[in-house]
Amino acid sequence: MNKLKVLTNGLIKENPVLVLLLGMCPTLGTTSSAINGMSMGLATTFVLICSNVVISLIKNLIPDKVRIPAFIVVIASFVTIVQMSMQAYLPELYESLGLFIPLIVVNCIVLGRAEAFAAKNSVGVSALDGISMGLGFTIALTLLGSMRELLGTGKLFSVAIYPSGYGMLLFVLAPGAFIALGYLIAIVNRLRKA
Repeated sequence: MNKLKVLTNGLIKENPVLVLLLGMCPTLGTTSSAINGMSMGLATTFVLICSNVVISLIKNLIPDKVRIPAFIVVIASFVTIVQMSMQAYLPELYESLGLFIPLIVVNCIVLGRAEAFAAKNSVGVSALDGISMGLGFTIALTLLGSMRELLGTGKLFSVAIYPSGYGMLLFVLAPGAFIALGYLIAIVNRLRKA
């Protein structure tokens, strides 16, 4: 399998958010700011890489009848590590992301990559797939969070770019997430066709 193709797959061709439209719940729910989007993306990337590696290692030991539950247990273990680490060392960020951290367990990106890729490929290639899909997810969430924060509050990564009085509250609220995501997807589709 071509490792470069695997590495670039999640970034461009099969970006989980902007092309495959997966993981919409955390995408829309956590991207009210750039730092929240980036943090959620990095947490998911950690879980993706680690779960892909472990599932690839144990794929031949898991009976077919309990394959999905076994995958969920592996994923939940890494989500618990992320959740407890974030709660201990980054309590403000943990409060901000709230319920979306434990929901990584049922994120269709993570479970889908475990089933479709890690269960069928070697450890190294599965790790590259986790990196690729995770970085693609992180980039998409960071872009969306940056766009919403800039248009909504006049800030970018909490640094004032223009006076907040000129911000549009709509982009900080839920409808703004849909609008901003729609524009990002349209831009990506246009660039992919060019």
